[in-house]
Amino acid sequence: MNKKFLAAAIAAATFGTQAVAVELYNNDGTTFSVGGHVSVNLNGSEQGDTDVGTNSPRININATQDLGNGFTADARGEWALNYLDGGDNSFTTRLGYLGLTHDVYGRAVGGTQWAPYYDVAGVADMPIAFANDFIYNDHGNLGTGRAEKMLSYRNAIELGEAGKLGFGLGWQGAKGDLSEGEVRYDDRYQLALSYSVFGAKLGYTYNGGDFQDTSKYIGKKSAESHLLSAAYGSYGKGLYVAAVFGSNENMNTFERGNANVKIEESNAYEALIAYALPSSLNLSLNYEKVEGKEYKRFAEKTYREEMAVQAEYNFTSKFVGYAGYQFDLNDSNNRDTDSKWALGARYYL
Repeated sequence: MNKKFLAAAIAAATFGTQAVAVELYNNDGTTFSVGGHVSVNLNGSEQGDTDVGTNSPRININATQDLGNGFTADARGEWALNYLDGGDNSFTTRLGYLGLTHDVYGRAVGGTQWAPYYDVAGVADMPIAFANDFIYNDHGNLGTGRAEKMLSYRNAIELGEAGKLGFGLGWQGAKGDLSEGEVRYDDRYQLALSYSVFGAKLGYTYNGGDFQDTSKYIGKKSAESHLLSAAYGSYGKGLYVAAVFGSNENMNTFERGNANVKIEESNAYEALIAYALPSSLNLSLNYEKVEGKEYKRFAEKTYREEMAVQAEYNFTSKFVGYAGYQFDLNDSNNRDTDSKWALGARYYL
């Protein structure tokens, strides 16, 4: 990992791929910044009412410290904002971690963070209004998105004109108490591998560990995922295409009444094609599908299938308007579809 990629690693972790942070302090190897974004949009669907909503608003604080000898420490706290409703839950934690990065030895992070699994799985999770949903099924506990209480390590090997090899490791300790009615998760491990060259990126990631639900008589089950992804380009800059395929066991869920039920065996797909015009108008089309068996002895069925057409326009570098319509394609077993739409604006702090 050379210094160019050291800087990129810290910037990606500290400021995110889309947010623009405001640097408040920079002196003697120490920086401090505030970032995040707020949004307001109109939401509606075939079966629901139109109302005013938000789209993942957040605020974060970020700090870095040059420790010398090639080491840099960084810390981040990020909170989701609830500013449309009153009440006590105005802030909820999204991220909170401490990182240590070296230009040769790589990067280690401890806390609630974006997981190495997401480095590979999140390549199609780009549009503002409608993006990849199956990644976020119980993602804090399973470590597929923002992983809670994780230790991770990442590094990369430069191959010159032959590209770059990257890898990441992640571990989450056991959590949950069956006696308190909680799901019990044993230690979880993940591995992420990637190869990038000439704007193209290929990736593989594994995520595994056992869990036991609140029915003590069922015993432990494995929650495991093997996922492949491919991407080309940079989202928001000309042509960008990405595709994801996951072969999963007890990783995805579906809604039954007010409960989220795990799917014992599932295949998950996500694809995205986007093109950003010189005028700053970014047009995209994405597709998502989850199919499988609730139990292995059951017949296979489609749990979700959606396609969304979206547009995003950068009025300025910090103010973005967006619109999208998501077609619900899952009419299997005479299911009533519920296509959705969103129209809104996002301001980056």
